[in-house]
Amino acid sequence: MDRILVLDDDQNLLKVIMMRLEANGYQVATATEAETALRIAKEEGVDLALVDLKLAGENGIEVMEELHQIDHEMPIIILTAYGTIKSAVESMKRGADSYLSKPFDYHDLLMQIKNGLEKSRLSKEVLRLRHMVEGKYGFENVIGKSEKMKKVLARVTQAAESESSIYIEGESGTGKGLIAKTLHFASASKEGPFVAINCATIPENLLESELFGYEKGAFTGATRRKKGFFLQAHKGTIFLDEISEMPLFMQAKLLKVLEEKEFYPLGGEKPVKVDIRLIAASNKNMKEEVKKERFREDLFYRIYVIPIELPPLRNRKEDIPLLAEHCLKKITKANNKEIKGFSRGVLQKLMLYPWPGNVRELENTIECAVAMATQNVITEDLILPTQTTDVEHLKPLGEAKKVFERNYAIQLMELTRGNISRAAKMAGKYRADFYGLLKKYNLNPQDFRKK
Repeated sequence: MDRILVLDDDQNLLKVIMMRLEANGYQVATATEAETALRIAKEEGVDLALVDLKLAGENGIEVMEELHQIDHEMPIIILTAYGTIKSAVESMKRGADSYLSKPFDYHDLLMQIKNGLEKSRLSKEVLRLRHMVEGKYGFENVIGKSEKMKKVLARVTQAAESESSIYIEGESGTGKGLIAKTLHFASASKEGPFVAINCATIPENLLESELFGYEKGAFTGATRRKKGFFLQAHKGTIFLDEISEMPLFMQAKLLKVLEEKEFYPLGGEKPVKVDIRLIAASNKNMKEEVKKERFREDLFYRIYVIPIELPPLRNRKEDIPLLAEHCLKKITKANNKEIKGFSRGVLQKLMLYPWPGNVRELENTIECAVAMATQNVITEDLILPTQTTDVEHLKPLGEAKKVFERNYAIQLMELTRGNISRAAKMAGKYRADFYGLLKKYNLNPQDFRKK
């Protein structure tokens, strides 16, 4: 039950408001002085506060700000008999959720309380999800602290709040299925089912019956009614992995289901309505698939509402040590092996390898090393034993930094056609500092203007 704090120095008004709010199912705490109200908020906690703008010896806006110091998410409605535009604007600017002039209509008050509480609940849920991202640089089991993964997880957080269709794109092994599950369990549909289907693994002639189900006697061998994946996902999320592999005839049927929110099971005479959240994924460039007419353009725009692109592991190598440690702990626990960690050289070898199979390949590599280990550490010879890495030719940090700086300056000069002011702005440096960088690497802006 929501708890409302009412602060007003008019005892009669307090009693009336209290009666009205309790009659509508709210718990109410009242105060005639700011000190009492602040103590209640701090010690007992409240979900929303009604604060009189002009109290005896107190300023309601200042009290509101003190309440926000106790709970900055607390919605506050200002009550005043001095209903000027100036005071209304001032209170809203300084954090009030809404504003009511006395004498007010109690229906309006109840509506504003309802709206304030609903907004507060949504804000707290968003905050909870953001804390999950900020606290661990990801949701449970999503490992990574690189800037690329932080951006992905921030997008996942925002997408989870929406009911729109989501499309996840990424190479095989980047964790599309894990991100899909994360989206589901962070969404409003988290209490509903999560049904995952890999469109590439279901034979073409069975795909329709698997997705939409069938009635008894619909075809030879249909001895009982079967509920399809779409109906299984009702009030939850359906995840269509490798959707690019879906045949064109099924793409047309899927488009109709997404548009009408209903379908006919095979052999069925009545449509079945479904309420689902769609997440689709592929390891292919879907825009290219549409251009080549292998995927319907109308269906593409239906599923491609909120795109999330997962970077390959080779583009977020700073996550490899974290992922390797996570995989090692998980695999040693599952295999009841006492392994303390990696020997010197292992992480360097892991960082130098390009990982075409991404996180999945990294996990398989660690699993193989754990299985073959005879000591309490994973040694370099157990990691990628059939691969050779060019460790000897790894440049020292200073030399690598110079190569990067020079290439970076060249790219900026080419992009801006030798315009130093624009290039300096893009690099986030003062013009004189950027000119010094060009001089350091003997780069002449005039050469790039000719191009």
